[in-house]
Amino acid sequence: MSRFEMAEGGAVAFVAYRRDGNRMVLTHTEVPEAMAGQGTGSKLVRGVLDHLRSDDIGIVPRCDFVAGYIERHPEYRDLLVGPG
Repeated sequence: MSRFEMAEGGAVAFVAYRRDGNRMVLTHTEVPEAMAGQGTGSKLVRGVLDHLRSDDIGIVPRCDFVAGYIERHPEYRDLLVGPG
């Protein structure tokens, strides 16, 4: 499994993904309890989406957290591409 990670205080939050051509299928987001309630998941997803945008890579959100984030932040909807 490939993943983007954010470490803080010995804990690691991550967004798991798989590459499918010129798109990323974001499959799972996990934030350890020690990092919960601090906006860590949102910061991580925002960073991942900004990184993928800068590399001109579309996304397929298979993770409910990522899909929800995009729903709340429509400025990222342009990254959405077909099913993967």
